[in-house]
Amino acid sequence: MNIKEAALNAKKASKSLMTIGTQKKNEALAEICKALRENADYILKENEKDLIKAKEKGMSSSLTDRLRLTTKRIDSMIEGVEKIIALDDPIGETLGAKQMPNGIKVSKVTVPMGLIGVIYESRPNVTLDTAALCLKASSSVILRGGSDAFNSNKAISDVMKKAIEKAGINPDCISFVEDTSRQVATDLMKLNGIVDLLIPRGGASLIKTVVENATVPVIETGVGNCHIFVDKSADEDMAVNIIVNAKTSRPSVCNACESLLIHKDVKKSFYEKLYIALKEKNVEIRGCSETMKNLSCDSLATDEDFSTEYLDYIISVKTVNDIEEAIEHISKYSTGHSECIITNDYINSVKFTNEIDSAAVYVNASTRFTDGFEFGLGAEIGISTQKLHARGPMGLKEITSTKYIITGNGQVR
Repeated sequence: MNIKEAALNAKKASKSLMTIGTQKKNEALAEICKALRENADYILKENEKDLIKAKEKGMSSSLTDRLRLTTKRIDSMIEGVEKIIALDDPIGETLGAKQMPNGIKVSKVTVPMGLIGVIYESRPNVTLDTAALCLKASSSVILRGGSDAFNSNKAISDVMKKAIEKAGINPDCISFVEDTSRQVATDLMKLNGIVDLLIPRGGASLIKTVVENATVPVIETGVGNCHIFVDKSADEDMAVNIIVNAKTSRPSVCNACESLLIHKDVKKSFYEKLYIALKEKNVEIRGCSETMKNLSCDSLATDEDFSTEYLDYIISVKTVNDIEEAIEHISKYSTGHSECIITNDYINSVKFTNEIDSAAVYVNASTRFTDGFEFGLGAEIGISTQKLHARGPMGLKEITSTKYIITGNGQVR
């Protein structure tokens, strides 16, 4: 079956989802949770095949971590689906209604998107999160994962398809593309009239390719050159804890901190604590010439360093004169994902949140919280870094559409 046939089948199946009530959808999601628990060993065995291939290819430890599944991670994925079950059904919600002077009643209601396509890389949890969200939002999904996670993705999708079929839902609502070639991805990008929305999840190259080549509607997601600015009034211990968490808890994800800005008046003691904490986690430090006067760096940071999403145990560091310079630097190099200020100065915190134009702006908290699960969305289908339709972590509401329903009693114009 080619990609167009698979998409047409998924599109046809989406029609049946439009008439399925909340209870039926939740029952299907519960079946998915049950099936994942029962098949966890099978999924982990398939994941091991991908990990072996990654090792043979010399994949870095941080990227391998994106690929790896564990019992704990599967449990967390299941918990995400359970949270989706608990959320209100996003379909059929009346967003507004008004009576016009001529007697016509105009209502705006939420409706399914239809068929959502997702092109993604090495994180097998995306397979589950995406399918579960689309099902709750009454849309079909066509999944084109990367070759690195092929066995893991296929195992998860097979388990899900059997589960929803057992619950009485057409299994074509979840379509997994087994051909991982670039041509198939390109074909998916051009299925106008079939795919209603396309979401890329992965590195800068993948997202750039989809945005530049797709002829179907696209939501741009995810490249995260995330910054933390340590203001001169920051609590030293808090700052070190936040930086270490944001950089090292999972350096391979898009909400990890990549670049650190430090006010020139921060005390020497902060640099000493920061160096010890980062080196305990084997982080490579690349600093500007001014930073190198206070912090023992591994190399001099270049303009390219400040532009890079490392996805690794590397951080760029720059000393700035004031908050204005910090904001200017972030505005120049940010990808619009997540930025943080660590400060005890209320005025500076307000200035930072007002002037930083990113999807998520933090005061005294780790950028690692930019996540659908952490934001109470149950799970996420991606993190939008654009401004149209959706921005930030995208949950159920962000993958629905709307229509107007107009009721009259014979009015003509």
